[in-house]
Amino acid sequence: MIYVNGDSHSAGADIIPGIAFAQDDHRYLGYGRKAHPEAVLQTWGYYFAQAMDRGFYCEAESASSNNRILRTTKKFVANAVKKDELFIAIGWTSPEREEWQYGEDYIQVTASGTDSVPKSMEEEYKEWVLNQTQEELKNKELKWNQLISSFSEELIDQGIRHIFFHTSEYEAYLLEHGFSSIGTTNHFNADAHKAWADHLVPFANRRINTHLTNHKNNCIITRVKQEFKGLRKWQPTYS
Repeated sequence: MIYVNGDSHSAGADIIPGIAFAQDDHRYLGYGRKAHPEAVLQTWGYYFAQAMDRGFYCEAESASSNNRILRTTKKFVANAVKKDELFIAIGWTSPEREEWQYGEDYIQVTASGTDSVPKSMEEEYKEWVLNQTQEELKNKELKWNQLISSFSEELIDQGIRHIFFHTSEYEAYLLEHGFSSIGTTNHFNADAHKAWADHLVPFANRRINTHLTNHKNNCIITRVKQEFKGLRKWQPTYS
């Protein structure tokens, strides 16, 4: 199975115009902030799974933080029955974003200053936004470089194949290859998603066809390599 996680770029935001979350469509209100089920079938993850001839499960969510991506991916891996058949593909997001726990739920926040948070957290959120300085962002970049690298090592130790990239790399690749974002957003249409999937497949096939063992080469991080340097180049966006 191909398991995909990430933010709006992996959830297919705006592939269906104006739709970022399933709940933006009255037919899928009960799905909440999950990816729209029709948009998911036009994302890079779906096309990637089709090309690899594997099953597909997408847990990406628009406006997601790396905290949420890491938490939900670890939970999925822990519950996976056939880990040797699992392939994880993640598009990591801006390190500035965070996940805050609220009761039994989780809230995703960005430094945009426009996020909707419970009234009891409004002052905390305002103060947090003011504290998102360039120095703080740099600290978060370093922190997430370490966390992502550590998670990669965990997957390697479990023999789980995976491919990591940063969404800034994804955006840059598509723009360089002539794709335009949708309207005023930084999202892309289904054709662009297909192009990114096609870009990833050779990296994945190269490793799968060599019958991987527990070695660092199990990890595929395009361009940015083990250090995940893409985080250092990223400037926060709020999608």
